[in-house]
Amino acid sequence: MTQAEKEQENGKEKDKERDKEKEKEQQRGVKRPIAPAAIPETLQEQIQSNFIIVVHPGSRTLRIGRATDTLPVTVPHVIARRHKQSGQPRFEDAWLLREGLNKPESNEQRQNGLKMVDQAIWSKKMSNGVRRTPVSAEQARAYNCQIRPAILDSSSRVKWTNTSHHPPYIVGEEALYVNPSDCYNIHWPLARGQLNIHSGSGGSLTAVLADLETIWSYIIQKHLEIPLKDLKQKLWKCLYYIIHVKEIVNMLLLNMGFSAIIVHQESVCATFGSGLSSACVVDVGDQKTSICCVEDGVSHRNSRLCLAYGGSDVTRTFFWLLQRAGFPYRDCQLTSRLDCQLLQHLKETFCHLDQDISGLQDHEFQTRFPEAPAPMGLFYPTTFGIVGQKMTVLQHRSQGDSEDPHDEQYLLTTQNKQDQSSKSAADRKAVCRPGGCLEGEMSCQGRMGEMSDMPRGCGSGVGASVGGGGDMELGPAQGECLIGAGDVEEPLSTHLSRKTAIISQFESKALGLDKAILHSIDCCASDETKRKMYSSILVVGGGLMFHGAQKFLLHRIINKMPPSFRRLVDNVEVITRTKDMDPRLISWKGGAVLACLDTTQEMWIHQREWQRFGVRMLRERAAFVW
Repeated sequence: MTQAEKEQENGKEKDKERDKEKEKEQQRGVKRPIAPAAIPETLQEQIQSNFIIVVHPGSRTLRIGRATDTLPVTVPHVIARRHKQSGQPRFEDAWLLREGLNKPESNEQRQNGLKMVDQAIWSKKMSNGVRRTPVSAEQARAYNCQIRPAILDSSSRVKWTNTSHHPPYIVGEEALYVNPSDCYNIHWPLARGQLNIHSGSGGSLTAVLADLETIWSYIIQKHLEIPLKDLKQKLWKCLYYIIHVKEIVNMLLLNMGFSAIIVHQESVCATFGSGLSSACVVDVGDQKTSICCVEDGVSHRNSRLCLAYGGSDVTRTFFWLLQRAGFPYRDCQLTSRLDCQLLQHLKETFCHLDQDISGLQDHEFQTRFPEAPAPMGLFYPTTFGIVGQKMTVLQHRSQGDSEDPHDEQYLLTTQNKQDQSSKSAADRKAVCRPGGCLEGEMSCQGRMGEMSDMPRGCGSGVGASVGGGGDMELGPAQGECLIGAGDVEEPLSTHLSRKTAIISQFESKALGLDKAILHSIDCCASDETKRKMYSSILVVGGGLMFHGAQKFLLHRIINKMPPSFRRLVDNVEVITRTKDMDPRLISWKGGAVLACLDTTQEMWIHQREWQRFGVRMLRERAAFVW
């Protein structure tokens, strides 16, 4: 008999002995504890890339396509819904306007920000060493006031969307051109990287999720030409980026019928799309900017940071600057969808961060209507004039979910209890030793240990953050430097309340983009990791696609980075166009690559697993701390 056969026989005998023990226990009336249902191992299936859909949702743009597609389908992430009753008041989600702009201090803050921008621009020399010649807004206003528009074509090529057949909803580009006089509400389901939940019409969680499901289902059927019934029959899979994870996974697996899903972070996908192993990923979107350090495919939790401003805030600031300079198109309004599109186009065409462009520039533009130093704000966000809003979001711990009793909060609590019990035992030993008068010193060190054991972090996730509330985290610079080692003599409750106050003060500040990048890198654990991040700063998203942005950001990073790292880092590099790819598509492309790898197969959450285990599956399979 071979060794393998002997082992097999031994295994059978052990199974028989276990069965006999169970029978004896049942006869004696012994009750065995009920073990929780075990989560099964991942189902290993052959990868079929043409049956994987990659969804990258943004506040203004949705990118969606098969993992085998060269480019995704890109559409405005908006829906127009017809009124259910006649005479219903019309509602439209704001595009460029936001809360915090109409405070009494808003205008003063904006003017102060513009002064700092002017000073930064005119004090900086051009590449030839010559200083710029300052130009006052009055000169531009005097010129623009003389300009009169020329009517080029009485019949515009742009038409209102035809709603004569009364469709219940209109999606994407067509929704932008719905006539304001028609009985439709306009909704953007996402805002600042989160579900756009508000108190107005269509602002409930149920309504927002219904809008998302309708938009995505429509795009999958019309643009990808995949019938929704095929999602179940042909076992289509989906890779999705983090925002409101539980609700979206429910929608995709249970409502839309995908067979499996991977949820991943935008920052990690961006490194896969750019072909970089490590990078400080700076994602400048339309409404928010997220920063995260990624090393070997893993996002450093401590470095995550989200800034509550983006490209739309630059567009609005650009409009204010145009008004200050006597913008010839005097009927332009931030409440008009068509005017917002025009301002977006003008910003992308004429705004720049080029140090060699100086003085007044003469440009022409056209406005088409149916039938009838702005980028510097990213570095000086007070220019946006936003008052009373949280502008910097740190990484929050999830409050947990009733479906997952063994979540991160549970694990953290049990770990702290174990640490406390071991420290108490150490304290008792110290008292019994000679020199027991050091008991107070030991207990103080114990409290320091508890604080230092707290996980530290300072940012927000893909494209978006997960969860909210609970224990907030600080990076080394805040947790250690701001509080100070000498303050540990105070009670733990006082220390934590001071920590919360420091965090609140930090979050109320509007960090400039360059300072936020430096802060994120500073929160990395080791100097070696920081050196990697400085040598590879990857900028993705469409919010910083200005001429000269790469050189300008590089200049500010080098000037403000700690002097000690200037000697250690051989080359600080800012990458804005890796492999000549559109930076707006890098995260989607990285998701397509990631979904097809053999190593990611264990990350798939299957529909029947989600139905049985719910949120527990995210803790078991997600590549980030849930």
